[in-house]
Amino acid sequence: QVTLLYAFLHTRHNLKYFDKMRCLRKRSAVSFLGVLVICLLFMNLYIEDGYVLEGDKQLIRETATHQLNPERYVHTFKDLSNFSGSINISYRYLAGTPLPRKRYLTIGLSSVKRKKGNYLLETIKSIFEQSSYEELKEIAVVVQLADFDSAWCEGMVQDISQKFAHHIIAGRLIVIHVPEEYYPVLDGLKRNYNDPEDRVKFRSKQNVDYAFLLNFCANLSDYYVMLEDDVRCSKNFLTAVKKVITSREGSYWVTLEFSKLGYIGKLYHSHDLPRLAHFLLMFYQEMPCDWLLIHFRGLLAQKEVIRFKPSLFQHMGYYSSYKGAENKLKDDDFEEESFDIPDNPPANLHTNMNVFENYEASKAYSSIDEYFWGKAPSTGDFYGIVFEKPIKISKIKVVTGTEDRQNDILHHGALEVGEKIVGSKKGRQCTTFLRLGEFKNGNFEITNVEHKVLFDINCMRILVTKSQKEWLIIRSISIWTSQTPNQ
Repeated sequence: QVTLLYAFLHTRHNLKYFDKMRCLRKRSAVSFLGVLVICLLFMNLYIEDGYVLEGDKQLIRETATHQLNPERYVHTFKDLSNFSGSINISYRYLAGTPLPRKRYLTIGLSSVKRKKGNYLLETIKSIFEQSSYEELKEIAVVVQLADFDSAWCEGMVQDISQKFAHHIIAGRLIVIHVPEEYYPVLDGLKRNYNDPEDRVKFRSKQNVDYAFLLNFCANLSDYYVMLEDDVRCSKNFLTAVKKVITSREGSYWVTLEFSKLGYIGKLYHSHDLPRLAHFLLMFYQEMPCDWLLIHFRGLLAQKEVIRFKPSLFQHMGYYSSYKGAENKLKDDDFEEESFDIPDNPPANLHTNMNVFENYEASKAYSSIDEYFWGKAPSTGDFYGIVFEKPIKISKIKVVTGTEDRQNDILHHGALEVGEKIVGSKKGRQCTTFLRLGEFKNGNFEITNVEHKVLFDINCMRILVTKSQKEWLIIRSISIWTSQTPNQ
């Protein structure tokens, strides 16, 4: 009998496996059983109830021998109507009132009483202090006090109300609580991974806490970012988030990550929050929240992590909310000062170098952690960028090589910008180029470009000026624009 846990953990493995082994479908019926069990479970468990109470239902025991198309399975999960509705629970407003208008971003925090230390007030302070007045107009902060100790909740509400009264009055801060009677069973749960019983109870309740918080925030804004209650924010993080979201227009994503730690800085479309809330409740006792978030992303067909550097949020707590244990985790990609994300305006990318596998030209121009990789380039080889519209550039930065392949840099190269574009839409190129400088130790950086280039820039290219035996990694190309010519 295939347990729910094993079926769930092997879902992504099965999806990749069957793409490669279509010719052996007759031998794979048993492996598909896990996927089928999940599909049937999704449809069955939510026909009657808003969420699963432990012991209320038994797992599906029926088996099947026919095959199930993995693509159809993912489509079914995405479109299940039972996952689009809100969970029927009542929330207590401890501070603040319902938002008068929809915002751009909701920031969700769930907090419980800690045996050692309390960082919630510092986290709220960091959110507001690191935001400009204009940014504050576009955010809402929702704090869920998820402890069942009413005295602690009352004390925290008093502290929050005293320190952040003007944000509460302005409708930027709401404090909520969900009564204990709405929680599913938290005792006698499955001890997966041989965790002690109290650890299982802690992480299972945490999953439910976040599910209730997500459910509350589903209609407050266009986007939602998940934080912990012991986090420090980068300055003007909202502006950075908006720029990243704009850069991803037209591409499919479920989760954008602005920190590599746990469930800090995970960004979602608000329309996905009801499904994520139901998902956390369905598997609340199976595994920690950050693991469930990975599976949720995979089930909605985002195969790879989309993480941005430097990180916008940093873990600052020294003591964990679980038994006050030490937690020294830090995100070494975090930068507290202004996160200056490049503009990288829309462009067509091309190269005449021999590209290795799927490390194509577009990956060097992307804002996420990926790169272009070409085999040993020769004199005259190039990496070209043709902008969709003429632009004014203020700053250019190009980085080649990686930490583990430090010799795959551009040893001899130059950077040039061009004008007078010719050719068809698919094969456009510039006829005239101006050299801005040479690469040094594999990198190139220049500022005040608009004062050095008198024409509107149509193209940019990285030119190899001497053959090299090493391969070439272009890790990142960053372009900052100034005022466009027609403004």
